[in-house]
Amino acid sequence: MQPVIDQIEKQIKEEKFSGVVYARNHNDVILESASGFANRAEEIENNIHTSFGIASGCKLFTAVAICQLVERGLLSFQSKIEDCFKVPFPKFDNNITVHQLLTHTSGIQDYFDEETMEDYEDLWVQTPSYTMNEPKDFLPLFQDGEMKFPPGEKFNYNNAAYIILGLIVEQLSEQSFTDYVSTNIFEPSGMHDSGYFPQDALPKNTAKGYIDFKDGTWKTNVYSIPKKGGPDGGAYITAPDMINFWESLINGRLISKPFVFNLLTPHVHVKGSTHYGYGVWIDKNENAITKYHVMGYDPGVSFHSAYYPSSDLMIAIPSNKERGPYKLLKILEQEWGIQ
Repeated sequence: MQPVIDQIEKQIKEEKFSGVVYARNHNDVILESASGFANRAEEIENNIHTSFGIASGCKLFTAVAICQLVERGLLSFQSKIEDCFKVPFPKFDNNITVHQLLTHTSGIQDYFDEETMEDYEDLWVQTPSYTMNEPKDFLPLFQDGEMKFPPGEKFNYNNAAYIILGLIVEQLSEQSFTDYVSTNIFEPSGMHDSGYFPQDALPKNTAKGYIDFKDGTWKTNVYSIPKKGGPDGGAYITAPDMINFWESLINGRLISKPFVFNLLTPHVHVKGSTHYGYGVWIDKNENAITKYHVMGYDPGVSFHSAYYPSSDLMIAIPSNKERGPYKLLKILEQEWGIQ
């Protein structure tokens, strides 16, 4: 174990990593490390139980919420948008299904197209980020958009699809999306230090996100991301809480085992050995699944977390900088022989 710790500590220093590296196998904590500052101005250090923004890493929570509603019989994976959500999308194909929204194969226009847009901050020039408080606030950004391709034709990563899924959760559950997730996913998973915290009211022991510039200066991301996270991203979690979530999901405490199997099925091929399930990336080696993982990148945020079914190992690496977790994850995979 010491060689692994040495490699991780070396990378942390080289990258000036700010965040947490946490690995657990069943109830045994294999590795835990915290570095950097949660608040640079006040020099408040990160610790193992600091909450970090995880950007798109929480699309998996949205997928679980949809699975719960399907399990309750309130909709199906083949339900069409118009059958379960009463907001008009005049230029969308009427045949788009919940399954296609979950797997990024709907073909709808995204509000942030990662193929054509480089800077997420550019979104908030015309629409101030502090006005984005709940899922419906995103509708004007894509509601009148054209279809990019026919539903089901191919994989194309899509944030707007998850906004629609969150709005479906709100309509069918008669709760706000964030309240639903807190009550039905965070609480039963023992995620006591996680939540959808507004940018202007972050609780104690929550890391601010930092954007670094080449000249050594920096700024926080308070005006660079939506005021409050939602179904496409933006929750704050601690690394131990993320592992608690994986354990609750895999063990059938959030949805029954058949629904867990469906969520973790490689529904669509992305590229190479990478596939996508419902809200989760899936790596396969021939016919064997080697890794389930989620990731998130926003201004001032980077995050990777993975579950390795052959060993029951679970890793969570959140950061309040824009890079770092990926390299640390790869070091752990290489040192532990789980690539």
